[in-house]
Amino acid sequence: MEINQKFLSPCGLYCGVCSVYYATRDNNQKFMEKLLNFYQHAMTDLDNLTVEDLQCEGCLSEKTSFFCQACSIKDCTRKKGYSGCHECDDFPCQFIENFPIPVGKKVVLRSIPYRKKWGTQKWVRDEEVRYICPDCGNKVFRGVKRCNKCKVELDLD
Repeated sequence: MEINQKFLSPCGLYCGVCSVYYATRDNNQKFMEKLLNFYQHAMTDLDNLTVEDLQCEGCLSEKTSFFCQACSIKDCTRKKGYSGCHECDDFPCQFIENFPIPVGKKVVLRSIPYRKKWGTQKWVRDEEVRYICPDCGNKVFRGVKRCNKCKVELDLD
């Protein structure tokens, strides 16, 4: 299995199963507008955020979203010389404790210890497998509540 290095976010939110990445990859304007609305209601001071600000091809790519550009976790790991929180003995720190999106924080708290214990290859493979609808086999994204193909309710995070 070849790993896309651009998807190896320092925080543990694997980009290969990210809704923003899917919307960017598929050039899905309607989905991107829904995501923009979600973030503007979930977080403060984002009234001026645009669909273009959200577009992202992976946390470690040249085209990153507003969130990946201003990420305190990414800055922290770079300053410490780490590729991610899985290398840090201070995990979980205040950056994780103050993570603004509850489902993201939940996934980070699950994902980082898993990557630390099992390694990057298994972490990536298992994140990819986790986000497949168990009823119809459709690939879904992190945080999804319902499969967009068969409409079954999901709780995969």
